[in-house]
Amino acid sequence: MKGDSRHLNEEEGASGCEECLIVNGNCSDQASDTKDAPSPPVLEAMCTEAVNTSESRGRRSSSRLSKREVSNLLSYTQSRRRRASSSTSTPWSSPASPYPSIDLIEEGTPQRSSTPSTDWSQDSQQESMDATQLYAESKDGDSTEYQDDKEFGIGDLVWGKIKGFSWWPAMVVSWKATSKRQAMPGMRWVQWFGDGKFSEVSADKLVALGLFSQHFNLATFNKLVSYRKAMYHTLERARVRAGKTFPSSPGDSLEDKLKPMLEWAHGGFKPTGIEGLKPNNKQPENKSRRGTTNNDSAASESYPPPKRLKTNSYGGKDRGQDDESRERMASDVTNNKGNLEERCLSCGRKNPVSFHPLFEGGLCQSCRDRFLELFYMYDEDGYQSYCTVCCEGRELLLCSNTSCCRCFCVECLEVLVGTGTAEDAKLQEPWSCYMCLPQRCHGVLRRRKDWNMRLQDFFTSDPDLEEFEPPKLYPAIPAAKRRPIRVLSLFDGIATGYLVLKELGIKVEKYVASEVCTESIAVGTVKHEGQIKYVNDVRKITKKNIEEWGPFDLVIGGSPCNDLSNVNPARKGLYEGTGRLFFEFYHLLNYTRPKEGDNRPFFWMFENVVAMKVNDKKDISRFLACNPVMIDAIKVSAAHRARYFWGNLPGMNRPVIASKNDKLELQDCLEFSRTAKLKKVQTITTKSNSIRQGKNQLFPVVMNGKDDVLWCTELERIFGFPAHYTDVSNMGRGARQKLLGRSWSVPVIRHLFAPLKDYFACE
Repeated sequence: MKGDSRHLNEEEGASGCEECLIVNGNCSDQASDTKDAPSPPVLEAMCTEAVNTSESRGRRSSSRLSKREVSNLLSYTQSRRRRASSSTSTPWSSPASPYPSIDLIEEGTPQRSSTPSTDWSQDSQQESMDATQLYAESKDGDSTEYQDDKEFGIGDLVWGKIKGFSWWPAMVVSWKATSKRQAMPGMRWVQWFGDGKFSEVSADKLVALGLFSQHFNLATFNKLVSYRKAMYHTLERARVRAGKTFPSSPGDSLEDKLKPMLEWAHGGFKPTGIEGLKPNNKQPENKSRRGTTNNDSAASESYPPPKRLKTNSYGGKDRGQDDESRERMASDVTNNKGNLEERCLSCGRKNPVSFHPLFEGGLCQSCRDRFLELFYMYDEDGYQSYCTVCCEGRELLLCSNTSCCRCFCVECLEVLVGTGTAEDAKLQEPWSCYMCLPQRCHGVLRRRKDWNMRLQDFFTSDPDLEEFEPPKLYPAIPAAKRRPIRVLSLFDGIATGYLVLKELGIKVEKYVASEVCTESIAVGTVKHEGQIKYVNDVRKITKKNIEEWGPFDLVIGGSPCNDLSNVNPARKGLYEGTGRLFFEFYHLLNYTRPKEGDNRPFFWMFENVVAMKVNDKKDISRFLACNPVMIDAIKVSAAHRARYFWGNLPGMNRPVIASKNDKLELQDCLEFSRTAKLKKVQTITTKSNSIRQGKNQLFPVVMNGKDDVLWCTELERIFGFPAHYTDVSNMGRGARQKLLGRSWSVPVIRHLFAPLKDYFACE
């Protein structure tokens, strides 16, 4: 995330809780523009908090909607969407994603015509084969699976509850379908409708889908497109199981399709009732081929492909066709009839637009965009969410090296390394991936000698990025004329910017910080002895305030990434939710710029997550009139933390070099008599499970012969903070980790701020 702490009225919902462990989880949270709208489950979550069964099942609620209420609700939602699409008052339109959506959908959806008004049907149609395959895998689970006297077996449609989130529809699946371990006693593996992610949830936190009226959330339905989409796919599957049909036409919108479905659900799923929703083991598999579409209107609300499930084809092309194309490519290269650099390594297409940063070969436009968006996404186990080669993959093999976060999909191994390679790899334990093995070439998969430099170049020299005028260069100020710096820090967090300036010896005349998290403010106030002026919510700062507090020499900040990060399946993008807070930074930056004729040095920096949609990245660059640099803290610390930085700081794109004082290995960060089990750790987030390492979720430290987690002082050293920096206000370990998980890496900010010593007075 960034250097600020976010405040949410539903903080547990946005950033997780101690009982709810959310993977891929280094998203920030900030004051939401709507206070009480619940959020859906975000990616894979393990809920370990059991609740009273009677409370879960509940009594019949009086909140049941009548048919008229459902009709009015859908009419209202439909009119709102029409107004939004026809409005000309909004200065920017939400960027459309180039990818179709991926969802868990019904077992057998009939084919429908490809028209602009049937996007939701197309989503269902395109994923029907995957859903059938997943269900088949679930049915193949062990006969002893889920034999714990708890309710719900494989294939059951349920509502699932995770603390801080609305009840969300899901299907119970076998552990085999998840490519993970078996569920603990009393737990169930479920797959959430809408994003296709898996969670291990307590059986006491599940209720039958038949109790629809008691668990349907009207507020969430009105607010979240993802919730309406999940409702559609849930009820479509329920409809197929119950043999229910609804009248429809090619021009029906999502709301038109949902209206009779919701009336049927709220009416008790008549005539079959709850019995009709039970899984039918004799259901035929859907043999139809996936439909293709050139319509991109639904793509703007797409989510990343679910991990370990076969992904949707990009641009309407089936992954099987990609593998056939790659097989021809591999054959040509093996027989010296082709050049890897002239083909896309991910799909086999000719004439790639970019190079693959890790292996010899290229990337086509759609594969390059996918790589940019998903390469730095990580799961709860610390591994990449998708294959290192193609950023897709239905089944992933994880490297056994605890210092490695790479994974490779079965398809890439079979096509690029050789037939049977995947099966051999599954039998090997430990298994070292193709980034760790000393040998560079494996079949046609050939690791680049300079892959680390290529990876940096890939994220910073995007050929598709708009060319901007170079930032204004300010000549260095003679030492006698330098004066203390004046700083405006937006989304300040735990005052990382102030700490780095003081460590560099730069005199600070004023440091005005916008922050809403009371714990973060307490850290900054106590550790810097009241030298920081806090001004609360960034949205309440006016031009008059800037004139009163200013002028400023440096403006820094990083708006919340919760609605920008690909790890959040319910993200709203740059133009909705907390994503819009970027524009608060943008307009305040413009207020602080020197007036015409004022040639004093003026610098700024904006930070955000790397795993964002390509269009969001382009739009941020367009508004800020510059392209970002990507810096991973692994180069100057003991932990991974890749972030984009926009700005005009001198030398932002220079190589990142560790100093002699940087703690580059985990052992350097530990207390006395504690031993590190590995040199580096994966990205540390606000979630407690992010500290565990590797596919076996090992503790990273040994003390007195016993495994242990990282202590707070050790976490602080990993981020570059002094020991006990967050030890204020009687905060517990979980609260302190959340503050650190939302902060900037001190060595990275020191690298960026170091050139300022040539412009401002030093102590």
